[in-house]
Amino acid sequence: MIETLSNIAFEPFLISFKLAIITTAILFVLSLPLAWYLAHTKSKMKPFFEALTSLPIVLPPSVIGFYILFALSQNSPIGTFFNDYFGIKLVFNFTGLIVASCFYSLPFMVQPLQSGFESINKNMIEASYICGKSKLATIIQVAIPSIKPSLMTAIIVTFAHTVGEFGVVLMVGGSIPGETKVASVAIYEFVEIMDYNSAHIYSGIMLIISFLVLLSVYIFNNKQKNAFI
Repeated sequence: MIETLSNIAFEPFLISFKLAIITTAILFVLSLPLAWYLAHTKSKMKPFFEALTSLPIVLPPSVIGFYILFALSQNSPIGTFFNDYFGIKLVFNFTGLIVASCFYSLPFMVQPLQSGFESINKNMIEASYICGKSKLATIIQVAIPSIKPSLMTAIIVTFAHTVGEFGVVLMVGGSIPGETKVASVAIYEFVEIMDYNSAHIYSGIMLIISFLVLLSVYIFNNKQKNAFI
């Protein structure tokens, strides 16, 4: 067992964690204004935007991966633009994984934040505006501190979901060692070559990580609830 552990390359986990950290950071910045808008808008288009945002939850990862691959390939306008002007290829590299992960994990960041913003007492928001605070200052100084459980849930679940991604990252990034070969892809390849011992170790690590992530969310949320009792 010890010999097997020493022979396993844990680089896929490092790539997975790096991808999850960057994706979570990007989505946090992008999702805050989107979640705020969805929580407070009275537009008739709100159901459309909510459905669009939630689409990655119900669409098969292979479908999302295919359309992202098609949209970012060097034959597409977007892929051609980034390749010609910035020398950046958006598929089969780590950059492509980030783009794909941001699309795929979007609802896991937006939905908890939106629920948190919707639960805030509107009088607090109005009082902030009356005191002369801008919308941005209200979000940062009033809204965000008031939704700590939702905020923590959004960040941790998005991180964990990104670590466990498979179909989307395989379609867009492939399996390039040291570049796009994440932990979930490594497990798939171990099973393909019937190296079940290595697959057990990788899967066990993923299982423990997933459980600890969920446990931390529930512990934090329970502490927050008890603090108001």
